[in-house]
Amino acid sequence: MIEGIIVDGLIFSILALGVFISFRILDFPDLTVDGSFATGAAIVAICIINGLGIFIGIVLAFIGGAIAGVVTATIHNKLKVPNLLSGILVMTMLYSINIRILGGRANIALLRVDTIFTKVITLGGSIPREYALLLFMIIFVMVIKVLIDLFFRTDLGITMGALGNNEQMITTNGVNPETMKVIGLGLSNGLVALSGALLGQYQGFADAKLGQGMIVEGLAAVMLGEFLLRSNKIFYITLRVVLGAILYKGLMFFGRYYGYYINMTPSDLKMITSILVIVSLVIAKSQDSAGQRRKEQK
Repeated sequence: MIEGIIVDGLIFSILALGVFISFRILDFPDLTVDGSFATGAAIVAICIINGLGIFIGIVLAFIGGAIAGVVTATIHNKLKVPNLLSGILVMTMLYSINIRILGGRANIALLRVDTIFTKVITLGGSIPREYALLLFMIIFVMVIKVLIDLFFRTDLGITMGALGNNEQMITTNGVNPETMKVIGLGLSNGLVALSGALLGQYQGFADAKLGQGMIVEGLAAVMLGEFLLRSNKIFYITLRVVLGAILYKGLMFFGRYYGYYINMTPSDLKMITSILVIVSLVIAKSQDSAGQRRKEQK
């Protein structure tokens, strides 16, 4: 049971890392996530069913998500549409696009085809199924985490990090903030689609509505992680996002299976997630205010 929660959390942590880039790094409330997550699952499902291969499917899923992010950034930059509305527009378009990708169907089953997880179980040999999947996902997520850490240590990554804090400063230094938003949202939604591609294979189906509400869940995971670790170093920042995603999935698991003691149903989990985000925002704001008062007293 615990192994399954961690595997689910690790898959979800890739989405949380994407949400972290858009919300925390770029300060861009990107609702494209709800659409690009399902796009990743739809692309990888079609690729597997049509014999293109799992690896090609995963790569194309990442590219498909990245394109969605680039479109959102372009609508915002060139048409001067507010960032929130840009994401909503692309998210809405992606629902129709995802059904097109799925061949006019709302969902596709992946139960009788090889996926990356069935391959891992086969290669694991005598290793129990749950431990083989857990080991694979730990390695997979750690590789992605290290690549993100390295990216944000480059000049491009550092400049992107400065964009969310002070757009005027990077403009003064001769950097085009529009370019940073295109790259950042492309990377963010690429990770989100990659997470969707993995979850579709893990659950055994791809659905055009698979990403519904994922943006709020991703934000909840990011905020939970911020309570676990306090650091300005990118290594710990991305680590807490991963840990926050695992913790969030653990909380949702226990809410789903033990919530009946307090008359909670699975349909209540979306409400609980939203309340969790609100509480996290209030606590964070209170901590910031307290810290500011301490500085003024000194």
